[in-house]
Parts: sequence; C-alpha cells; structure tokens
Amino acid sequence: FASSSSAFVNNNQIHSHVFTNHHVKASSSSHLNAAPEEALHDIVIPSLFSNVDYNIEKEEDERLWVPQTPCLSFRPLCFSVSQGYYVNLLRFKGGGILGRHRHSSPVHALTLKGSWGYKEHSWHAKVGTYVFEPPGETHTLIVDEDCDEMIAMFHVTGALLYVEEGEEENIIGYDDVFTKLEKAKKWYAECGLGEDYVEQFIR
Repeated sequence: FASSSSAFVNNNQIHSHVFTNHHVKASSSSHLNAAPEEALHDIVIPSLFSNVDYNIEKEEDERLWVPQTPCLSFRPLCFSVSQGYYVNLLRFKGGGILGRHRHSSPVHALTLKGSWGYKEHSWHAKVGTYVFEPPGETHTLIVDEDCDEMIAMFHVTGALLYVEEGEEENIIGYDDVFTKLEKAKKWYAECGLGEDYVEQFIR
C-alpha cells in the first residue's frame, strides 16, 4: 500500500501512479469530510489511455503487463480480496483466443483499443464499446488475427471457470482474484519490479 506520507506511488519512475485520498486538499466548494481513518485508500490510475492513440510524453513500462500466454497479458488495476473481484486491462497481440469459460457472477468490459467478440454472440466490440456479461454466461473470447493489438478493461467478480467444449461443460480450471494476484506477484518478482509492487492494487 502507499504510505501515508506520500500522495502517490512512483515505483522506478513508472507513471502508473496510485493516488490516495489522504492528505489531499479539497476545493473550497467541497463539503465532503475526509475519509475515516479505518477506510481503505482510493485507487486512481490516470494514465490508462496511454494505450490508445493519445499524445503522451513517456511510454509505459512494459513490465507492468503480466504475461499469461504468448499472445495474452494483463495489467492489474485492482485486486479486491475483500469483495472477491478484480479489475484489469486485458491485452492480446496479433489475435488469439481465451478458452471457453463460464462466469458465476457479472462482468463489465470497456474496449480501449482494437476489437474483440465472443464466438457464441454476433456482436463485435470496438473502441468505446461497453459490455455487461450476466452471471451464468459461458463463452469463448476471440480476437481476430488481423488485429495488431486489443486492449479492454474487465471488471470480473467471482470465479472465471474454464470449461470443456460440449454440453456437459466440465470444469478444467479457473481464475479469480487470488489466482490473478499470484500471477502478478510472481511476474513482478521475476521482471525486477519486486513482488511487493502488486500491493498498491490490493484492497
């Protein structure tokens, strides 16, 4: 977590700062009280759209992206171990597939770059497309091969259950906030950012 003596976390000059809601002077028009001492800090990451065609001065550190497969990686934004959800940027390079899976709880997605869809649906999400996925949905995420890069923000509650093709849909694996957290910790330790780099995202 960010220390109370710092307004933001700046690890190795990486510009994905995480600001807290403590020691920030409110505007004169604000009548909001400071958060209780026991309250968790806010997570505010202002540079998400550096992944889109916006003019920025500095490139982000590639080590922020946690590899899952040769074409798939994710960048964590929030690991809510207290409420059982995670928020991350999902990135595909050169197309790819996220195997058939079932959601036990709702999912929210916002496309930031490229396009993607589900094999089981006719719609195609492009930049700016918001998607709500209801609990009980089973689908296969597909990014076309001619898409150089796809980035979408996903808010996933509960478990993502990987299932076999077919009517029985036998469970063959899963991901949730804890498995994603462990993958991030392992990667940040390996890449030099340090395992504790992930702590700023845990709530």
